Amino acid sequence: MAGSLNVRLDENRKEKIVAFLKEPSYVPMKEKELACLMQVSAEDRPEFRRLLQELILEGRIQINRRGRYSVPDGKPVIGTFIGHPRGFGFVEVEGRKDDLYIPPAKTKGAFHQDTVEVRLLGGFPGGRQEAEVVRILARGMTGVVGTYQQNKSFGFVIPDNSRFGRDIFVPGEKAGGAVSGSKVIVEITDYGGPGKSPEGRVAEILGHANDPGVDILSIVKSCGIPDAFPPEALSEAERAAAGSGGNASAPDRAAAAPEREAPAAGGTASVSPGAAAGEDLSFRLDLRELPMVTIDGEDAKDLDDAVSLYRKDGQYHLGVHIADVSHYVKEGSALDAEALRRGTSVYLADRVIPMLPHMLSNGVCSLNAGEDRLALSCLMTLNGRGEVTDYTIAPSVIRVKERMTYTCVAAILEKDDPEESARYESLVPMLRDMARLSGLIRERRHRRGAVDFDFPESRIRLDENGRPAEILPQQRNTATRLIEDFMLLANETVAQHFYWLQTPFLYRTHETPEQDKMRALAAFVHGLGYSMKIGQEEIHPKELQKLLEQAEGTPEENLIGRLTLRSMKRAHYTTRCEGHFGLASRFYCHFTSPIRRYPDLQIHRIIKEQLSGRLDEERTAHYESILEDVAKQTSRTERRADEAEREVRKLKMTEYMEQHIGEVYEGIISGITSWGLYVELPNTVEGLLHVSALPGDFFEYDEAACEMRGTKTGVCYRMGGRIRVKVRFADRFTRSIDFIPADDEAG
Repeated sequence: MAGSLNVRLDENRKEKIVAFLKEPSYVPMKEKELACLMQVSAEDRPEFRRLLQELILEGRIQINRRGRYSVPDGKPVIGTFIGHPRGFGFVEVEGRKDDLYIPPAKTKGAFHQDTVEVRLLGGFPGGRQEAEVVRILARGMTGVVGTYQQNKSFGFVIPDNSRFGRDIFVPGEKAGGAVSGSKVIVEITDYGGPGKSPEGRVAEILGHANDPGVDILSIVKSCGIPDAFPPEALSEAERAAAGSGGNASAPDRAAAAPEREAPAAGGTASVSPGAAAGEDLSFRLDLRELPMVTIDGEDAKDLDDAVSLYRKDGQYHLGVHIADVSHYVKEGSALDAEALRRGTSVYLADRVIPMLPHMLSNGVCSLNAGEDRLALSCLMTLNGRGEVTDYTIAPSVIRVKERMTYTCVAAILEKDDPEESARYESLVPMLRDMARLSGLIRERRHRRGAVDFDFPESRIRLDENGRPAEILPQQRNTATRLIEDFMLLANETVAQHFYWLQTPFLYRTHETPEQDKMRALAAFVHGLGYSMKIGQEEIHPKELQKLLEQAEGTPEENLIGRLTLRSMKRAHYTTRCEGHFGLASRFYCHFTSPIRRYPDLQIHRIIKEQLSGRLDEERTAHYESILEDVAKQTSRTERRADEAEREVRKLKMTEYMEQHIGEVYEGIISGITSWGLYVELPNTVEGLLHVSALPGDFFEYDEAACEMRGTKTGVCYRMGGRIRVKVRFADRFTRSIDFIPADDEAG
């Protein structure tokens, strides 16, 4: 790069800046670095900054969220519009880390989920790029879920999704029999414009808003989650369940593994393959005599992982056995296409929407106790320090000895419960060995810097009418940690193995957090008396681990944990092995849940083809051509499922608090905005205490300090502070909860 910039004398100074940013060797940099390289004097820096801002407003250069300048590449910027109830929006652009901000006057009538072309404008506070919608390329929401309101000769549908922004006009003859209070899906026929509402017709009536289950069904439909299987997929599932998937294919048989020594209940025995529901098992390890268990929640029915353990010559021999779903769900089938469309099972308060039909997920694919099942096993040998010294990945046939629950295993390991210990007497020594090994594995993970979030979770119990009866605490225990440790280890082992093979694969990636978010977190926790080391380079997960350990056992522990989690990036699926920041792991994938996650099912196919020698150039090229799309689709469906689960929790928690209007709770301030304080109660319910309800003073929001302070009294409300509140209002339809101070004492 060459050339200095005399901003006072050079009439073409803007062109010089643009030309400098267009040089092939230029990499995006901040104003200070740019000024230094362009030899801008200190006295000319304000003028230089003004020129940069003008160029941004002209659209000739752009600035990203980290404050780095570059020249647009000239290609049309296309993305997905994300609406906001206040009229503005954002545009997600593939390959761009930061969303574009769209002011209310620049949306050009775009609705939530529309595909739009945008033009880059100036910067936005905090460095966010601003843009305007040039044109709408495709409508994203052709059907909207909402509540029908009848007028004299027409009606309106109020969308459940507030991001849609506007009510939809429905002519009387297109109401389809809906009445006020009906939950409906309205098909949009006209998207309207300035001063004109969108128009549509009622395509489906889900039921009345007060009917049991309709509220959750509305969320399912609003999120676009398929809730019925196509007939072709059901037919294939029935055939697979009835015939146990048919005989093993020739390519599967090519994956034959040698006989293996495995301990029987009374010692060691040579195991030879046997029959399992008429399958050809000659290529599978026969592990049916190996003592193994499933450990899950009491209500779980789709059991896709089992564990086994024995000790020999001072070594731990750990087996993680995963249901071989790929044997039943063949690539390219209608069942496979539907599984990919769903991407994941969705677990809601009153129902499970499975990725696979129940006859598979709860039937032949589920590792039910006492039944022969086909599996893919990761057999690991670990030393006394919890290090994996050897491993085998192979197709297998297994028979689970006992279906155990987290509750009963925790009772044995934590309380030495005599009743449970007697019931599972033969398995207690193995369970105690598992607990010891789990501790070793966790300690190794901790030493490398893995971040362990241990939030108090809650489970909402519904009554027979679908109403929330209780919000129950759901804490992790020895048993849940044990299974978590073993599954994480198997995922890492499989990912590392296939990384070094350099085969096409799907990895689970969690990127390093952005430095500006880490600095904001450090500044906030500093105000609470905690410290974080934030250097110029990327932060190490050990720093976040240390922060959480500092906060452990304090009143602000949960708050700091949640803010730390929000400051991190979201994990997603990729075809590149880029590591998992939160786990401080270089290699990570999802291998252990093929019944309920499509990425696991996808990599099971790759694993079996590699083991059988079928992963030739043609098959490698095939996977290279499809995996990028699979990664994007499954990351998207995971976000969709999370949104549905979050909305259902908000709905049911709000409905629960409707029964507790006027009651007093002590909560913790979990968020502060210009309009008030968000307060989280011990049962994890969160509501808003509006600034106008704060007593005794006029309160102003200090964004930099993240606090609310009285202008006369100096009384201050800070994040993490405790406060007594009374439930003033709760509305399940808007999913909002309002608090007022429980007394006149300022906190």
